[in-house]
Amino acid sequence: MNVRYLFAFCALLFSFATYAQETVVRTEAITDSTVTTNSKTDTTLRSPPASAISPTINTSNSDLCTFGVAGAVQTQILGISTGTQFTDENCERLKNSKTLYDMGMKVAAVSLMCQDERVFDAMMNAGTPCPIDGKIGEEAKVAWEQEELQEETVSLLGVELDEKDTNTAAASGGIGALLLLLLL
Repeated sequence: MNVRYLFAFCALLFSFATYAQETVVRTEAITDSTVTTNSKTDTTLRSPPASAISPTINTSNSDLCTFGVAGAVQTQILGISTGTQFTDENCERLKNSKTLYDMGMKVAAVSLMCQDERVFDAMMNAGTPCPIDGKIGEEAKVAWEQEELQEETVSLLGVELDEKDTNTAAASGGIGALLLLLLL
């Protein structure tokens, strides 16, 4: 019988657990926090100065007797760029001479070509002097010899000034002044 009582007691115990009420547990928490941040930020940006870029000069047309030259100089403070076109006089001479020859003006074409010293010397060495004042052949040779004597006389007197030397000196002075200015 003891087992019966024990069994009945256990059954009663478990049956009361089913009638238990639900209990809600509430928790409240309050947290106070303070964050203090002190920071110092320095940003250093290092970049090269702006570049002086040479202008593009288009001379791609093969019929033109020009060519472009461009250049640029950049310092930490100042940048300069420039460009220009130059005319090739020999190219123009060849084109004009060919045009004159094609129009039937052969003496004028040869005379134009004789403005080049190399062509002039070649013509004299070949025994066919360049035309002068409408004279050709032997008459032209005599006229050129007289012209050469006059030039020798003038150069002996020292009257003739060489324009190329004067222009070169002026251009060199200008370039030197520009470079000095850039160094300052």
